[in-house]
Amino acid sequence: MSKAKKVIIGMSGGVDSAVAAWLLKRDGYDVTGLFMHNWEEDGECPAADDWRDVQAVCDKLGMECYSVNFAKEYMDGVFEYFLREYRAYRTPNPDVLCNRVVKFGAFRDYCNGLGADLIATGHYCGRSGDTLVRAADITKDQTYFLNQVKTEQLSNVLFPLCRTVKSEVRDIARELKLPVAEKKDSTGICFIGERKFKKFLAEYLPAQCGDIVDVSGNTVGRHDGLMYYTLGQRRGLGIGGVKGETGRWFVLDKDVQNNRLIVSCGDESELYSDTVRLTEFNVIGEFDMPEVLRCTAKSRYRQPDQSATLYSAGDGEYKLVFDEPQRAVTPGQYAVIYLGERCLGGGVIESTAMSGKDV
Repeated sequence: MSKAKKVIIGMSGGVDSAVAAWLLKRDGYDVTGLFMHNWEEDGECPAADDWRDVQAVCDKLGMECYSVNFAKEYMDGVFEYFLREYRAYRTPNPDVLCNRVVKFGAFRDYCNGLGADLIATGHYCGRSGDTLVRAADITKDQTYFLNQVKTEQLSNVLFPLCRTVKSEVRDIARELKLPVAEKKDSTGICFIGERKFKKFLAEYLPAQCGDIVDVSGNTVGRHDGLMYYTLGQRRGLGIGGVKGETGRWFVLDKDVQNNRLIVSCGDESELYSDTVRLTEFNVIGEFDMPEVLRCTAKSRYRQPDQSATLYSAGDGEYKLVFDEPQRAVTPGQYAVIYLGERCLGGGVIESTAMSGKDV
């Protein structure tokens, strides 16, 4: 009888990775859990509770588990980028870079050093050969967040939840009486957790208050710092008592030079664009990228696929043209490209425009 393959699975303390670990054990793998401790601060840290949950789950499943500290890798490779983008008044997505740098970078290398045959995660996505494919549960699919992972980083990775929907995951956890069966899903910043965002960011980037003005230059309020606001934002503007011409106020632009937040109401046409300039484009899997590619794309997580055409612009840059204008496509975020069920990869949104204008 051949020896079972050794799999090390990244466990977060949540229900998804717990059930993923059980699925691997059910399929006959020799499974070990590894918890990544990637954020350090004084006092009690939410990660301590997550680590205790990992230990409780592994004890229930009869698995060994260990904790490893990648705080330096996270700080240097992810959080510094996060702060740098906010200093530039852009809206970053640190979870995307966290996957490439930590989960499929430092974590994968560490597991390989321990002699793992395979590594696994609780992501809702799948792998077919060297390509990344969507999960069966399209409402939970996480390929968007993996668009910057390199092809070689996926070479020995398993995604046990690829064909499993979230409701099944909860049912399995309840049947097994796992201690995290009813634990809420995390919605905070990758590894940092859920917290009051403005207060957290202010600890690292001092904010400069300024005026909120309408498109005519009239002052309608005060902002707490341009970094806290994103294109198209409606909530949290603090100008509800000031009436516009019609409709709700929304963020239209940032006047960085004069530290002014520009808002509008009613007509949203200026929020729309159909042409996007992409940099740092990453292709996952072997693919001979043509000069012109018909595809679908999304510029934010959970957005339904949008029909588009991708054009090579040379020097690693691409121009993405949507068939229909899109609302609030935001520089600093990622546009992710799909060919059917395959996630081809994606790039950083540098600028946007309507057709016929410079992007």
